[in-house]
Amino acid sequence: MSDPSRLPRPRRRGRRGRLTAAFVVLLGLVGYVVVHDMTGSMGAPRCRIGSGANQYEFTPEQASNAATIAAVGTSRGLPERAVTIALATAAQESGLRNIQHGDRDSLGLFQQRPSMGWGKPEQILDPVYASGRFYDGLEKVPGYSRLPLTVAAQKVQRSGFPQAYAKHEPDATLLSAALTGRAPAALSCTADLRAQVPGDPAVVRAELARAFGKGTVPKPLGGGAGSVGANAAPPAVELSVDVRGGGGVRDDRGGPEGSGGLDGSGGLDGQQRRGWELAQWAVARAGTLHLTEVAYGDRVWVADDSSGAWRKATGGRGTDGTTVRLRLAK
Repeated sequence: MSDPSRLPRPRRRGRRGRLTAAFVVLLGLVGYVVVHDMTGSMGAPRCRIGSGANQYEFTPEQASNAATIAAVGTSRGLPERAVTIALATAAQESGLRNIQHGDRDSLGLFQQRPSMGWGKPEQILDPVYASGRFYDGLEKVPGYSRLPLTVAAQKVQRSGFPQAYAKHEPDATLLSAALTGRAPAALSCTADLRAQVPGDPAVVRAELARAFGKGTVPKPLGGGAGSVGANAAPPAVELSVDVRGGGGVRDDRGGPEGSGGLDGSGGLDGQQRRGWELAQWAVARAGTLHLTEVAYGDRVWVADDSSGAWRKATGGRGTDGTTVRLRLAK
């Protein structure tokens, strides 16, 4: 017969093992939360426009491409409707990703084919070039801004599934409202600061000029306050982009388009709309350009904010409304 005095011992060892395992799991969970809190981001970086049911979520890669498509359109003085059509088309053709494959020899954001005269493969894979070629075709369509989106897009693309563009129109409308500056502070993006590398002012200048034209040239702000000692970290590089008289989105009659936010409230003049267009382009491209802060007017976006949202600027971090301020990672 077994000795009853020995029976509890395995149970005590089992209980102790379970408690140890639970403690290890708890420590792991605490460590996970602490690490993500320190990096300022919970999960993979994401971008968002709108709220509730009227919301579109997408990746920083998609945001960067969408911002380029919108900037190329507004730099031509095209109406917001043109940008909406272009964004819906790219969403259907490539998911707003600059892919290097497709049906037959189709490539890029708009799945343009070198064999059909859209350009060389390396050109088509340049988002600025590809967007320009799409707008070239769209501008040749009489009255495109008054046509159903599917009809206007199909006259450029000659797709085998023209009705597929329609399902992207609501999201494209949200995107174009923000990226043309009509909806201020509508675009929010989180960032992964662990992957951050120093920003290059020359690259930022070049990308602004390519997307918005050579007249959009940022100026240095002097690189922060205070002296730099032998052991001090270098000051952050800051650039200032003037938004006065810089073109922007136009209506079909050649004048500035109407204004208002996503909810239709509030009016923006041409300068304000231009400012928000440039500011939200910068947020959408913050990952690729290595920006840690974007400010316009009384609002500021900061990369280490886990919400990714625009906040009220304090401590002189805003601007006077004539410039957009960009801070580069150091």
